[in-house]
Parts: sequence; C-alpha cells; structure tokens
Amino acid sequence: MTRRQVREHTFKALFQKEFCDHEEYQERCELYVGELPELPAEGKEEIKERALLVEHRLEELDGKLNMVAEGWKTRRMGKVELTILRLAAYEIFYDEQVPAKVAINEAVELAKIYGGEDSPGFINAILGKLVKGLDEADETDRECL
Repeated sequence: MTRRQVREHTFKALFQKEFCDHEEYQERCELYVGELPELPAEGKEEIKERALLVEHRLEELDGKLNMVAEGWKTRRMGKVELTILRLAAYEIFYDEQVPAKVAINEAVELAKIYGGEDSPGFINAILGKLVKGLDEADETDRECL
C-alpha cells in the first residue's frame, strides 16, 4: 500500500469527523477502515491510527490554520478543504517522515480530486503560509542561539 493510498483513506476517515462527536467518530472510523477489504491489516491499522492522531489534535491544528488563514477561519471553510488542511498540517508539524513540500503537494492533489475548482489554490496558499511561518520561527530560534 502506498503512502498516497494511506493518506487518501485517512482523509476519508477524517472527513466523517465533521458529522459526529468524538465517541461516534471512533466507531465510524473503525467501521470505515473495516470495510476496506483490499487493504492488509497493517494498512488498516495505520489509517485508523493516523486518523485518530489527527482527530486528537484538531483544536491545536485549527488554531495554527486560523493564524494564517486571513478572512477564512476554519469555521467558514468547506468541510473537504478543512479536512485536507488538517491532515496536511498534522503531517507538517508531527510526521517527521513527510517533508513539508510533500505534505503540501499531496494536499493539493487531494483537493483536485475531492474539492471544488478553487480548492487546490486555496489549500496551496494556506499551507504555504503555514510553512513560511514555521520557517520564520526556525530562523528566529537559530538567531537566538
């Protein structure tokens, strides 16, 4: 199973979060992953684990996105775009195996498939600002040393 497949299924599992509370989400995530017969057991576990890790950090991720999304706070964003942004932000900040550029590119690709016409550009702009802010923070930290 490729990373792209894991990411896409994680996106689909996370998208369900927009329609239920935490307890119900865990059940829905389990059901979704269980209904993927073409995936090996370790792939299913990885998808479920990643989805729940992102879900656990939603408030923090939304805060980071709100800081850079001028005029487009998370409560105003489309559910598809918000889910893609949350997943990408998680990868940028917490998944050391995924370079930021890869996370952005993959998010844009998901937006092309599942989002509207303007979604890829919107996703790219928000994540670009997020990474730029991260890079600037790193430079400030290095200057303090």
